[in-house]
Amino acid sequence: MNWSITFAPLVPSPVLIALAVVALGLVIALLVRRSRGALLRLAALAALIAALFNPILKEEQRESLANVAIVVLDESPSQKLSDRTKQLEAIRGDLEKKFAKIPNLKIKWVTGGVPGEQTPPGTNLFTDLNAALSDTAPDRIAGVVFVTDGQVHDVPKSAAALGFDAPVHTLLTGKPDEFDRRIEVIEAPRYGLVGQSRPIELAVRETGKAPTSESGAVTLKVRREGQPDETVRTEIDRKVKIDMPIPHTGTNIVEIELAPTPGELTAANNRAVVAAEGVRENLRVLLVSGEPHPGERTWRNLLKSDAAVDLVHFTILRPPEKQDGTPINQLSLIAFPTRELFSEKINEFDLIIFDRYEHRGILQLLYYDNIARYVDEHGGALLVAAGDDYASAYSIYHTPLSSVLPAAPTGRVLEMPFRAKVTPEGQKHPVTRGLPGWNSAKVADASPQPTWGRWFRQAEVNAERGRIVMTGAEDKPLLILDRKGKGRVALLTSDQAWLWARGYDGGGPHTDLLRRLSHWLMKEPDLEEERLIASARGLKLTLERRSMEDKVSPVKVLGPGGDTTDVTLAPATGEPGVWRSTIDVKLPGLYKAETPASTGQLTAVANAGVEDPREMSEVTATENKMKPIADATGGGVFWTRTASGSATDIDVPRISMMSAAKVMAGSGWLGLKDRKAYLTRGVKLTPMFTGLAALSALLALIALAWWREGR
Repeated sequence: MNWSITFAPLVPSPVLIALAVVALGLVIALLVRRSRGALLRLAALAALIAALFNPILKEEQRESLANVAIVVLDESPSQKLSDRTKQLEAIRGDLEKKFAKIPNLKIKWVTGGVPGEQTPPGTNLFTDLNAALSDTAPDRIAGVVFVTDGQVHDVPKSAAALGFDAPVHTLLTGKPDEFDRRIEVIEAPRYGLVGQSRPIELAVRETGKAPTSESGAVTLKVRREGQPDETVRTEIDRKVKIDMPIPHTGTNIVEIELAPTPGELTAANNRAVVAAEGVRENLRVLLVSGEPHPGERTWRNLLKSDAAVDLVHFTILRPPEKQDGTPINQLSLIAFPTRELFSEKINEFDLIIFDRYEHRGILQLLYYDNIARYVDEHGGALLVAAGDDYASAYSIYHTPLSSVLPAAPTGRVLEMPFRAKVTPEGQKHPVTRGLPGWNSAKVADASPQPTWGRWFRQAEVNAERGRIVMTGAEDKPLLILDRKGKGRVALLTSDQAWLWARGYDGGGPHTDLLRRLSHWLMKEPDLEEERLIASARGLKLTLERRSMEDKVSPVKVLGPGGDTTDVTLAPATGEPGVWRSTIDVKLPGLYKAETPASTGQLTAVANAGVEDPREMSEVTATENKMKPIADATGGGVFWTRTASGSATDIDVPRISMMSAAKVMAGSGWLGLKDRKAYLTRGVKLTPMFTGLAALSALLALIALAWWREGR
């Protein structure tokens, strides 16, 4: 039971205050004049004002609620160093005994710092604390106790950000005099141009005092892909720059390793791995359109939207046979610089595209021969996006370019509605694998069917070489990809990809198809048919092989210690042309994978080791990060290891419940706030001065005042 008095005034409060002031003035005047009955009049006026205030006796039925103490146990990877795990278990056992002696106290244990796929890097104990507070009222929290090594990366800057008013204490694992060395990467490139080098700036940091009398000189070992190891001498806290070459596109890796020192806490942070993406300088594409048509705009928009492509585009508006007597100097047309493009600067282009182009004498036969040599001998790329022009008598197949083209025209043009289909080979090829809309519709016999819009014209060809990755009308070849000599060639036998771009009949994946096609021709590593990919998460190494073949050879894995392992890959479910396997490795470091392929030896490199570099960058126990928030909330930071050095010989401070103290920690003790929280089950209200009782008291006092005056 809990009793209290509340007021429910019968008139507004300003009126009551004014009446009280007037009544007090009258009584003072009567007292000054020494009138009889002044005190009785004071009592009568006070009774009247009290009746207007309407006092009510409130009786509450309360149920006391237990205080809640939250203990956050740091189980991040750095807690597994030395014997901190045993120390953590010992601290928990001691806390359980001490909390059990405190009445009306509920303990909530929270596991924090556990790494996961969705968790941010580092030890984020306050994030885990906030998740645990979601079902706990702030006015019940008696305090929070963190059991950690002090390396916490999400400590709030102010106590107000906590969301509760209670002390925050920290019990530190580890020892205050721990020694460790680590590599700190100050600046590292994220990308670089292929063939160039970018600098890596780093320094060796030291925490604590080395147990040996070594000088400040240290040795770094630098490992680069395909190069022998390099040794670099430097000093503690001295910045050093190391060149990182970018030999190829895709991920390039450099590993820097610090020689271990006796007595340091861990060697896990003695390695730094820098990965940078190699990118080529802007790719140069020459697009030649034989005549203005809707597909021309589709190609132009696609290539212009790619920031990595420099496009040179010419459209033949006036073929040589068009003669109308207009003087040349009056024509607003740019002359086609055939000699400059196809003789002098042809090797500067990464890709040449002929879009609905016919041989009508604009290019000399010598230039077609130059293009063929550009592909075969110089590793160039050629794409022919054809239509009925490929089947005509002026087809560019009837030029020296036929030596690199993968299919010959029959002279027939198929004009009928059809939907493009991906062949079994195309389902393995990176250009057409997994195109949006494929396999989304199934027919009764469960064969895959596309949901793409229809096309209406296609040139019939006889494929002489290359891979047919798409078919069209009458299952005739629609898209043929071929490697010719050092270069690559693609033939698209329909000029109606623009229908997909316009969304006709539902449209189709024109952007995906045409962009993949052009980048495959320009030898984008991610679009290689034969590819080996290695990736690592922690000490788990995943190998992925992409191939057009029905079977693949085992992968040889070379570890950092020189050991070699053969790994057999298994076909990936639902992914044609993909084999994958994951293995556990023992040592952190660079792992090189090799396997033979039809295109030559395939290699891949992955770095296995620490999953969370931020977590393992600083591992020595410290009180500096948790002390500001502890001081702001009245809490304390305590070292728990005793002088004996045993993991189980700990010194946990005694725990006390306190009501109104501001300082909640001291030498050898920590305090929890007694919140005295309760839950109100019921309320009973009893008016104290109303009705007949108030009227009787008022009349009695007035009568006594008159009687006193009459004497």
